[in-house]
Amino acid sequence: MSYERNLTYLNNNRITYRRHPITDKPTIDTKEYMFYENGTHECYELFRSSAKITTYKSLKWHLLVLWYLNSQLDPDDFSKLAKIISHKPNGFVSFEISDRLLDKIVYEVSMSDLERPPKNKLRKVIFKPFSGLTKEQKLSIVGSLIGVTNKIHSDDIYQCMIDIHDMNKKITIRQLSELLSVSQRTVHRHMCQDLKREKELLNQQL
Repeated sequence: MSYERNLTYLNNNRITYRRHPITDKPTIDTKEYMFYENGTHECYELFRSSAKITTYKSLKWHLLVLWYLNSQLDPDDFSKLAKIISHKPNGFVSFEISDRLLDKIVYEVSMSDLERPPKNKLRKVIFKPFSGLTKEQKLSIVGSLIGVTNKIHSDDIYQCMIDIHDMNKKITIRQLSELLSVSQRTVHRHMCQDLKREKELLNQQL
């Protein structure tokens, strides 16, 4: 059974789960999007996609980002937030997790250095809130901007996969190559095992 994501607790308690780059400057800045030719690791946009957290590793990363973005939280508040995120009926995760394992993850995250940003995927195109663009228009913009650079990164493929998934469409190599304006061989060359697994998991969620 699939559950709709419930963001009520996060919004009511003013939990920050999205943040645009702070120090990196965009190559192009329009009213609808920002384009970083060399990419940026400073963009955190949790729960923007309908895709669920499917692994313990991903759950830990999401909690690490929440801990990093919300320095006002004390350990008890953070533990409560982690339980909200990891409770399957709240729609964030696709699996059950034991209290013991969750406590272990929460402890490890709370011991991490808040001065060091969590490792993050490279982003080249970041759309601004309320841009008014459809998902199809966003995909077209991403493809045209990244295609112009003639350089793609595995994170570009991941972003397109998420966007295709949000349109309730099956992710295929052909679609990815057309969107990114590269050959299917190029897409295959940049598809690491993690991306291949994520592609299968996203398609299974449809």
